[in-house]
Amino acid sequence: MIRPVFMLATIALVAPVAAQTPVPTVRLGAFADAYYAWDVGRPSSHDRAFATQAVRHDEFNINLAHIEATVSGDRVRGRFALQAGTSVQANYAGEPAIGSNSGPSLSRSIQEAVVGVRVRPGLWVDGGVFFSHIGQESWISRDNPTYTRSFTAEYTPYYSSGVKVTWAASPKVTAQVHLLNGWQNISENNERKAVGARVDWNPRAGIALGWAGFRGDEQPEAGVRRTRNFHQLFARLEPATDLTVWLTADRGWERPESGSTATWGSLTAIAERRLSPTLALAARVERYVDREGVLIPVPDPAGFDVTSASVGLNLRLPEGIQWRTEARGYWSDGAVWPDRMSSRRHTTALVSSISLTFAAAP
Repeated sequence: MIRPVFMLATIALVAPVAAQTPVPTVRLGAFADAYYAWDVGRPSSHDRAFATQAVRHDEFNINLAHIEATVSGDRVRGRFALQAGTSVQANYAGEPAIGSNSGPSLSRSIQEAVVGVRVRPGLWVDGGVFFSHIGQESWISRDNPTYTRSFTAEYTPYYSSGVKVTWAASPKVTAQVHLLNGWQNISENNERKAVGARVDWNPRAGIALGWAGFRGDEQPEAGVRRTRNFHQLFARLEPATDLTVWLTADRGWERPESGSTATWGSLTAIAERRLSPTLALAARVERYVDREGVLIPVPDPAGFDVTSASVGLNLRLPEGIQWRTEARGYWSDGAVWPDRMSSRRHTTALVSSISLTFAAAP
C-alpha cells in the first residue's frame, strides 16, 4: 500500500510543474528554388565563375531545395534541415576531407542541425551546424532583396560548425560569441579553433546597425600558419515605408608567421523599392578587391578587382510562390571572366527563378 501511495504523491507533485512548462512547438517546412541562368561569356564547363548561386549557365536546375523541422519553446530551440541543389554542390566543394569520416560527400546534405538551450532569461547557448553569423544576406534567396548574392556574401561563410552564445543585453542590443571549427568548414583541417563575434544594435525603428568579426588559422596542419582576421560593418535603413537600403563594408587580412600581410575588402549597397504589396524592384552596386588572391586567386596579374551592378524584379504570388528575374553586370581590372576558350574583362548574367515555400501548421 505504501508504494502506490508514494507513486501517487510523486505524480501529484510533478503534474503541476509539467502543466506549467509549455510544450515546445514543432513546425515542418520546405523550400524549392528552380532557376535558369545565361552568362554572355558562355563558359564551356557551364559553371559560372566566382559564384555559388545560380551557378550553372544555360541550364534549368535547382539552386536550393530543403526540408526542415524547427523547434521553439521557452527553454529549448533548434532546427534540422536537409538540402540539395547546385548552390550546395558549390558551397561544400572546399569542405576538408581529413580521414575517412569527413568531407563534402558527408557534410553537404546538412543545411542546419543545431540545438539551443536557454540558460537564463536572454541568454542562449546553441551548438551544431548553423548559418554563419557574418553578413546580412541569407543562403535562402527568398529572404534577400536580390536574387544572386553579393561578393561579400559569396566569399564569407554561409555556414559554421561549433557553439555560440547569444545574449539579448537589452531590447535594442544583441551580442553573439562563437567558437568554431573554422571559416566555413564542418570538418577540421588543423588543430586550432576559430572565434567569431557579432553585435546587433537597433537604436530606433527603421535603423539596424551591426558588426561581425572572425579570427582563425585556416591553413592545413602541414601548411604555414596564416592568421585570418575579418571585420564587417553593416546597416539596414528604412528611409520610407516602401524603401529599404542595405549597406555593407568589410576588410580582411591574413598575417603569416613571416612575410607580408595580404588584405582584401568590399563595399556593397542594395536598395529595394516596393511598388505594390506583391511587386518590388531591387538594385545593387558593389566593389570587391582581392588583388593578392587570399579568397579569390586568379591568374591575371591585376588580381581580383571587380565592380558589379544588378537590377531585378521580385514578384510574390499566392500560396508561397515567388518569381524573380535579375540582370547583373561585372567589370574587372584584369581579364578574369571566362569567354569560351579565353577570358574577358566584362561579363553579364541574366537569371530567372521561381520558388515555393511550404509551411505545415503545428
